[in-house]
This record gives sequence, C-alpha cells and structure tokens, in this order.
Amino acid sequence: MSALAELETRLGECREECAVFGIYAPGEDVARHTYFGLFALQHRGQESAGIAVSDGTGLNVHAEMGLVQQVFDEKRLSGLRGHMAVGHTRYSTTGASRHHNVQPVVVPSAAGTVALAHNGNLVNLHDLARDVCGDQPPGDCTTDSGLMARLIGSHWEQCGDLEEAIAQASHSWHGAYSVAVLTEDRLLAFRDPNGVRPLCLGSLNSRGHVVASETCGLNVVGADFLREVEPGELITIDGDGVRSRTIARPGRPAMCIFEFIYFARPDSHIYGKLIHEARRRMGRKLAQTYPVDADLVIPVPDTGWPAAIGYAEESGIPFGQGLIKSRYIARTFIQPDQRQRELGVRLKLTAMQEVLAGKRVVVVDDSIVRGTTKHGIVGLIRKAGAREIHVRITAPPYRYPCFYGVDTSDRRELLAARVESVEDICRAIEADTLGYQTTEGLIEAVGLPRALFCLACFDADYPIPIPDEIKTRKFALEEQPPPAAET
Repeated sequence: MSALAELETRLGECREECAVFGIYAPGEDVARHTYFGLFALQHRGQESAGIAVSDGTGLNVHAEMGLVQQVFDEKRLSGLRGHMAVGHTRYSTTGASRHHNVQPVVVPSAAGTVALAHNGNLVNLHDLARDVCGDQPPGDCTTDSGLMARLIGSHWEQCGDLEEAIAQASHSWHGAYSVAVLTEDRLLAFRDPNGVRPLCLGSLNSRGHVVASETCGLNVVGADFLREVEPGELITIDGDGVRSRTIARPGRPAMCIFEFIYFARPDSHIYGKLIHEARRRMGRKLAQTYPVDADLVIPVPDTGWPAAIGYAEESGIPFGQGLIKSRYIARTFIQPDQRQRELGVRLKLTAMQEVLAGKRVVVVDDSIVRGTTKHGIVGLIRKAGAREIHVRITAPPYRYPCFYGVDTSDRRELLAARVESVEDICRAIEADTLGYQTTEGLIEAVGLPRALFCLACFDADYPIPIPDEIKTRKFALEEQPPPAAET
C-alpha cells in the first residue's frame, strides 16, 4: 500500500449532525409519539437520545447515551406523562460525546425552565461563552446548545417574555440552528436566518402540532405536513394554537446541499422535493457524465441505493445487490476511535462473491470525505473477485471543512483536500476508475436554484463567516477557557 493510501486508511468518513422533534397534543401519548419520531430520525445522530415532557406545570426529562431504543423502554416512556414534549438524537459537533452533553439541555431560571433540542452548530462559540459565562469557566456547559439555553433563560428572567427573550438571544447566535424548545406551558421552534438545517411543521388530529427535522418524523406519528419553518422564524404552540413571528431577518439562503446527497432520509421532502427522486437523478447524471463498460451496478447501502438505481436506468447496465449491510451495526463513523471505525466497515458490510466474482462492477455511493470507508469497501469487493471496480460518487470532491453541524472541521482530514488529482484519489482508494458528480450536475439533479444552497464543502464559499478560533476542534470549551475580550 502506498504512503498516501496508508494515511487515508487512518481517517474516517463524514459524520452527521442531530435531529429534533417536538409535539403539542393534548390527549395524546406525547412521549410515545416522540419516541417514534426520534426513531424515524435516528439516522441523524446515534450517540445519545432524550425526551422532555411537560404536563403544564413541570418538566420531566430522561436522556442517556445510546440509540433511541437503548435509552427508552416501556417503563421509561410510561413515566413521561404530559401533553407536550421535545426530543433529540445527537451526533456531537461541539462538545464531547459524554453524558453531560446529552440533549434536551434543561436550564431552570426564575422565569421558568427551558428544555432545548438543537440541530446545527454555532460558529461564534467563544464569544457566546464569554457573553454567558463572563470570565468564569463554562463548567459543565461545554456545547453551543447549552450556551443557547442558558442565554434564553437569562433574557427570559430580564424581560419576562419568553418569545422576546428568544428574539433577543438570537442576536448573539451566528451559525446554523434548527431548535425545538419546551417550557412548562408551551412548545417553540425556530430556525437560523440562513436556513442551513431543515425544520418542518405538521398537524396531528384536530388539536395537535408537531415539529421535526425531517418530514419522515411527521409521517411516522401520523402527522400531516403543513410547511417548513422559515429561516429566521419563531413558532409558538400552546393552548391558543400556533403563532409565528420573525426574530431575525432572513439572510442568504444556505440549506446544506448534503441534506439532499446524504443526511436526509430518502422518504423525506425538503423544499417540496422527494429526496429519493433527487438522488435517483444524481445517479442518472453520473451515468451521463461518466459512462463505462461494465456488467453490474451496485449501491453502497443505504444512501447509495437511489443513485445506483438511476445509474443503472440511464446506462442500461443491470442493477444488482453486491453488498449486504448488517441492520444491527451503526454507521462506522459513529465509532469513537479509528481502530473501531476501520473494523466497523467489515462488521457492517459483506460482499457477495457469487454476485461479484469476475464482474466489471460500478459502485455508486454518496461521497468520499476522509476516505477510509471507501478504501475498505473497494477492498471487500476486490476480495470477492470483482475484475474491475468503477467508483461513482454523487457529490463533487469534498475539499473544505463544514462548520455548520458536520464534524469535518479539520481540512487535513479531507482526502480531496490533501490530494487534488482525481486520479490520485482513485489510486488511494484502489479503484480502477473514479468519477465525481459535477456541481452543475448535482444542482440539476436536485432541481432547485443553486442560490438556495450552501456548497461550501465543495467551493469554500461560506455563507456565514467563520472566526479563526472555531477552525480548531469541537472540544474547545472543554480544553481551554474562552479568550479574553479585546480592550
């Protein structure tokens, strides 16, 4: 193995973000609805899960490390009584993966208790810590989500109006945030002015409403999609119904394009587009741009399926299933260290020799970020006897870090940043050929204007400015105090 390939195998793949879910539904078992909503959204975060419930007078919370089905059982759910709730599944992008960083974050104040669930990442972390904590260390509050909750509580105490408190606090937040908040008597949801992460609103029966990161979270509880929460909008749901106000003037639209490529579940809709169909069109575009003589098209489970179907349809090459995924193994990048991450590829996928032996195979997947997983997959297919392996990727080369809720903040970890040539990347993953989607092809496949999206991981055009100090590590608040304010 070359030195470059050896380096590449020590690095992991793209890591995800989080999911939020909220429900206000008198007469319903809201804890159970939230459990199923989080279960449907589990793909967005697999480190921890939590639910906070209110009966109108007080909050009851349970949150632990682990998957949704590991954290909650019948006894736990039966003990969460109320008519409104928020829930969260986490993948850490600020703050370590440990118990005191699980969500919902619960912050009591003189005005009331705030339980906050956050998807996204703030980029002004040190400034926010200084505003909230002053010269004192942040203590157990080592996430941007915790600082957001504390700032809301502080403003609420000062002004006495929760909606106004959120509006005031939002002036201090710079970055990506789709948030659900529960208090003793209401459910609130709001979104950053750029709309980086998705958030939608649905109705449940005649009296209930649901908010969720994706529409698949509505579908599983029988809620009907109403609309997306607008960038800069705050929604309040209580006994008087649903109210809306603008808390921040909408900025440059910046929905993360990776929601369409990878993050969102294929049965979800964003901007009115079914994710499955967008990915299928991505595969068709790849077949047009990078045709090849081959015997079989196979997907890398699971996100590669729709694109592989599209590639096979467009190329006329038979579609097949050459890789089998274990349904009981979490995505490999969730593993806490590199050794386990590498082992996870073999635990998660099995290549079928009877299907692949002697074949020229087109392998369709969503992205190459750090590169370890792709190298391992190519090796599995090669060992199963494939004669040629042609890798096709539905995303353009991932060359720049994301600071808005994906754990790729170190550019040195990105294979396409270290290796500019596609041919060298192809050699690093040990494929016969490699074809990346063009940016133009990606946008055409999504079917929406380029101006709606953040594509900074491809072109470094960051819609929200990135301070120098955030370009370090996600454990910044746990490793060092925030820098002193300039005088």
